[in-house]
This record gives sequence, C-alpha cells and structure tokens, in this order.
Amino acid sequence: MPLFHIFLVAILQGVTEFLPISSSGHLILLPALTGLQDQGQMIDVAVHIGTLLAVTIYFWGDLRDAIIGLARLVRGRVDTPGARLALLLLIASVPVIACGLLLKLTGLDDKMRSVAVIGWTTLIFGLLLYWSDQTGKSVKTAEDWNVRDAIITGLWQAVALIPGTSRSGITITGARFLGYERRDAAKVSMLMSVPTIFASGVFLGGKVAVDADMALLRDGAIAALFAFGAALLALTLMMRLLRSVSFTPYVIYRIILGLSLLGFAYL
Repeated sequence: MPLFHIFLVAILQGVTEFLPISSSGHLILLPALTGLQDQGQMIDVAVHIGTLLAVTIYFWGDLRDAIIGLARLVRGRVDTPGARLALLLLIASVPVIACGLLLKLTGLDDKMRSVAVIGWTTLIFGLLLYWSDQTGKSVKTAEDWNVRDAIITGLWQAVALIPGTSRSGITITGARFLGYERRDAAKVSMLMSVPTIFASGVFLGGKVAVDADMALLRDGAIAALFAFGAALLALTLMMRLLRSVSFTPYVIYRIILGLSLLGFAYL
C-alpha cells in the first residue's frame, strides 16, 4: 500500500476520531470521493490501535484507576472511584456492542455506507449537537456521571453506528442534554470511547490476524504511529479550546460538509 495512502488514512482517522465530525464517515468518503482503493481491515485495525493509545495516554490517570477498579468490580465491590468508573464504562458500552453485532449479523452496516446517508447524518446530528450545546445546562461535571447517565449516554453512543453520526459528537450531544459542562461532556465521551474502540479493534483484529503478512504488518505499524500522533494532537487541542470555545465551529464544518455531500449524492 503506498505510503501516502497510509498517511492520508491514518491522519484522517486520527484527527476525526475524537472531534465531533465522524471518523467513520470520513473514511468511507475517502475512497468514494477520491477513487483510492479501500484501505482494508488491517489498516482499520491499526488506526484504531493508534487512536486507542492516544486517548489512553491523555486520560491515563482516570483509566489507570478504572483498570485497578476493574479487579475490585470482578469481586463484586464498587467501593472506589476507579471501580465505579469501570462499572459505568461497562454499562455505557453494552448498547453499542450489542447493536454493532446485530448490524453485522444482519448486514445492515454495509447498506448504510453511502454518501447520501453520511450527508444526512452529518447535517442532522450536527444541528442536534448545536441544539444541545446551546440549550444544555452546565451543572454537572465528569465526577457526577452515574448509572442513569451511563445508560443514557450509552444509548446515544449506539446511534453512532450509523455512518456520519460521529461517536464523539453524539455522546457529547447526549451529555450536554444531561447538563454536563462542555469539557466534562467531552471527557465522558472520550472515556466511553476506550472500551468501544478496544472492542472494535478486537473484533476486526480477529478477522485479519490470520491473513496478515510482513508487508501488511509494516503498513499497519506505520498507520498506527501516524494515527496516534494525529489523534493525540487533535484531542489535546480540542480539550484546551473547550475552555473558551463552544462546539459551534464543529457544527459549522458539519453543515458545510453535509450540504456538500447531499449535493454530490443527489445532483
């Protein structure tokens, strides 16, 4: 696979994974709009590993506590902040994993991978993000995340299986509707991404591991490295900007992109 193609896919995935503009939508559009070959599942797995590493490093303090707390949770004890976070992350991950398996088994996931679908979801869920950001109260922090909110944000996350929705965008939307402050809504969304990306990587990885050769592994390692750097940079910038900037710039981008895609699809 040409190095430029690997670089393009990895940077696109890294930048868009945590910004509320849909990474899957952009990756589906790349071959559709440029004529480039689909990157294949090996590269998909690699860029997922790169972005997973980026969010893990950025939120290492919280995730370290959750990993330690997971051992206590297995023993039926939810008596530490880490165990509580581990429980909430597991609860929030159930809907998207269950719905994802259902879509795979029925083949509906492939039927939704069209420019028209991505155009509509980019536009509609971008406007929904704007509505939640402008009307949502800022009365909760990430420490206020509870079982009820984990269930609700988990259901929102399942909607992101529709290409173009944006996993981070829809979970931030749900969190803002629940009253979380902007940076805390983003933090909850990013923490929720860890088990989701991990599960996706394991599922895809199991399908490509047997057929991988040295050339594919080399391409995958390069893609993971590029995706890691791009994701870490994008995540850091977004979290810093949210101290003073709303989600409106992302909404404007989604409106322009959505309308352009709809024009491309129908005209």
